[in-house]
Amino acid sequence: MDIEQLKYPIGKVKTPKNINLKDIDGWISILEKFPQELEFLTKDLSENQLDTPYRENGWTIRQVVHHCYDSHHNSYTRFKWTLTEDSPVIKAYFEERWAELHDSISAPIFLSIDALKALHSKWVYLLKGLSEADLEKEFIHPSGNEKVSLKENIGIYAWHCNHHFAHIEQLMLRNKWK
Repeated sequence: MDIEQLKYPIGKVKTPKNINLKDIDGWISILEKFPQELEFLTKDLSENQLDTPYRENGWTIRQVVHHCYDSHHNSYTRFKWTLTEDSPVIKAYFEERWAELHDSISAPIFLSIDALKALHSKWVYLLKGLSEADLEKEFIHPSGNEKVSLKENIGIYAWHCNHHFAHIEQLMLRNKWK
């Protein structure tokens, strides 16, 4: 496999130009199921397997799982800011530095999986209650001053779930762990 295939096993994120309620419902469904699917995928992995990078110079499975919690927690906060402020400039963070912290390189993954279950339950509850006007609200990402609507961000995070799930699953298949 080439490096791009290993980095982006499902391709780079693409959200439709015209996002409809069917798209949003499908994405919310992915967010709703992700924590349980991730738990099921990783439940039988050994410590050695959890500490295996999904690609050369990539994160370990353990780091990927903890990254998902960190990233989704940040995204949930961005939704709250966007719903309560007028086009806020969100706080970016150095995800690669977070992935090198002690809790990402050595903590048991159940900590992040349990946290993802709680976070996604609350996040999905929030998302299902948004109006069409709420979905149009935007935040500004400081990297390039890019405006991102909440409906677009739902799609980005559904992709993010599938993206990292594929990193882990593909490694497991390549190594015949699954």
